Amino acid sequence: MDHQWNPRPKPDRVEWLERRVEFEDYASNRAFLDRLNDFCEAQGRYPDISFGRTYVNITLRAEGEAAAIGEADHAFAAAIDGLV
Repeated sequence: MDHQWNPRPKPDRVEWLERRVEFEDYASNRAFLDRLNDFCEAQGRYPDISFGRTYVNITLRAEGEAAAIGEADHAFAAAIDGLV
């Protein structure tokens, strides 16, 4: 995986990916959040997001019946990388 996501396994085998994105200022952070919102709305998929003034934490969980992160999840994460 070329992007900067960290896989997180759970005891029940459900995995997720996490990434923290840092920005120089609030305006850059807000612009990214707006792009991320538009992308997620278009995809119909919504990762967990927390943010502060100059950072965004993103958690992408396996979707549906999947017990682990798969290729589609990695592709979604890579697409988010393209928004940074």
